[in-house]
Amino acid sequence: MRSLLVQKMIRSMETAMRNEYDDKDFFERYAQMSRSREGLSGAGEWHQMKKLFPPLEGKKVLDLGCGYGWHCAYAVSQGAEEVLGIDLSSRMIGEAGKRSGDPKITYRVCALEEYDYPEAAWDCVVSNLALHYIADLDEIFRKVFRTLKPGGTFLFNMEHPVFTAGVGQEWICGEDGKPLYWPVDDYFYPGERRTNFLGCQVMKQHHTLTQIMSGVLDAGFTVQAVEEAEPSEEMMGIPGMADEMRRPMMLMIKAKKAEKGPLTE
Repeated sequence: MRSLLVQKMIRSMETAMRNEYDDKDFFERYAQMSRSREGLSGAGEWHQMKKLFPPLEGKKVLDLGCGYGWHCAYAVSQGAEEVLGIDLSSRMIGEAGKRSGDPKITYRVCALEEYDYPEAAWDCVVSNLALHYIADLDEIFRKVFRTLKPGGTFLFNMEHPVFTAGVGQEWICGEDGKPLYWPVDDYFYPGERRTNFLGCQVMKQHHTLTQIMSGVLDAGFTVQAVEEAEPSEEMMGIPGMADEMRRPMMLMIKAKKAEKGPLTE
C-alpha cells in the first residue's frame, strides 16, 4: 500500500513539474495562437476531426485535456446532456469557465493520470493534443476503455510520432531561413523529448506508431478510423502552412468499445 502511495505522490510531483501551461509567460504566448483566439475554426485539424465525432444527442462526454473547452462547447452544441472537461492547467480551466457558462459543462483541474475513470460512465471520450504529454499511454487507454459505456467512442488527436521524433521539433533551414527538411532521429527510442515551444522548454513524450496502435487494440478497442492531419484548402494561404504538407504533425484515431454481447453461461 505504501509503495503505491509513494508512486502516486512521485507521479503527482512529476506532473506538476511539467505543467508549463500554468507559467504566466508561456500561457500568454499560447493565448495568441490562432486556435486560442479563434477556437475550433482556427485549428488546422478541425475539418478532419469534426467528421470523426459520433452522434452526441443525449450523450455524456468526457474531454481529457480540455484546454479552453472548445470541444466541450461543441459537444453541447451537438446535443450532449452532460460534459466533463479536465485539464492539469488551472489557467486553462479558468479560461474555459469564462468562455462557457453552460450548466451542462463541468470543468475540473485534474491530471489525466489522476482522474478516477469510473466504470461505464461516458458515451464518448475525446482528447485533443494532450496524450503526447503522457508517459504511460497504455494505462490511459485501459482506463478510457473502462470508463466508456458499451458501444462508446474514444476519439483522440495527438502529435504524430514523426513529429515527436523530430530533433527539437524544428525544421532544418537553409541560409535563407526556409525549411529544407524535417529531421527524424531516435524514432524507436520512446520516451521524454525536450522541445522548444512558444519560446519555452517543454517536456513531451515520444511514442512510436506501433506503440500507439497496439495500445489502443490491446485495451480492447476496435479501431474505426486513422487520419493524419492536413491543412484545409482555406488555410493553405497562411504563411508556413504549405510546409505542413511535407511531414505529418498530428495523428487522429477513432476507436470503439464493443456493445455488450448476449449473456453466455
